[in-house]
Amino acid sequence: MPRAGLCSGRVLPLLMAHTCYLLLGATVFRLLERPAEAESRDQFQVEKLRFLENYTCLDQWALERFVQIILEAWVKGVNPKGNSTNPSNWDFGSSFFFAGTVVTTIGYGNLAPSTEAGRIFCVFYALLGIPLNMLFLNNLGTGLRTQLAPERWEERPLRSQLLKVLGLGLGLTLGTLATLVLPPVAFSHVEGWSLSEGFYFAFITLSTIGFGDYVVGRDPSKHYVSVYRCLAALWILLGLAWLVLLLSLGPVLLHGCSRLWLLVRGLGLQERPGPDPDRLPRPQKGPISA
Repeated sequence: MPRAGLCSGRVLPLLMAHTCYLLLGATVFRLLERPAEAESRDQFQVEKLRFLENYTCLDQWALERFVQIILEAWVKGVNPKGNSTNPSNWDFGSSFFFAGTVVTTIGYGNLAPSTEAGRIFCVFYALLGIPLNMLFLNNLGTGLRTQLAPERWEERPLRSQLLKVLGLGLGLTLGTLATLVLPPVAFSHVEGWSLSEGFYFAFITLSTIGFGDYVVGRDPSKHYVSVYRCLAALWILLGLAWLVLLLSLGPVLLHGCSRLWLLVRGLGLQERPGPDPDRLPRPQKGPISA
């Protein structure tokens, strides 16, 4: 039997769907974001001209040079707001947070090693840390699934299955609230974000997209607890593990609910009383024809 080609079967439709999805995303993002970008660019140019008008001792070249220095500092992780008393980007808490973003492949992009030795170490650290993190998340998800949904629990009595499904649903709901709902609310409160910005940060982080537009512990006007970014890194690890568990136990929970529904419905049909034979209509005798 000849083998199917690469572009036959399901590959070509998936490729076309994927390409169309990318084109759709590019079109929508362009329509939504390009006007705001143009407005910000025009506002920035107006502010530069106003700054030059107020400070006539500066010329255009000096201002452009100063802007370039600010951009270089921002790329290296130095916040241009505030003064030299801003907290370091490479203290233990920030370094722990950065290490967590490396092994989870989030990579916000707001901070990166600037020394050659730091870049070389980051490469080898990621080569070992990324597989280790995937192994940890896989084993943690498997262990939690074994504890929450043991195998062959469907062979238990109906009452035990019902309690198991209710307990699993309650556990997943409480775990989701504690892992995916309450932390964004706390981040919004600490960072001064809105709730939509907090949930946006949580989704972009736990989906490992990591744009870097929202990062915890970066405002120089706030005084953070020393372990704040360490706790944020631990939340990222637990959140990723919980997402793996949800993707693993979600189908199990849906299967259990549908199975219990069919079982309850089947028992209801079996327990429904059948028709009484005495009340059935008896056949009438017809006349005997000659």
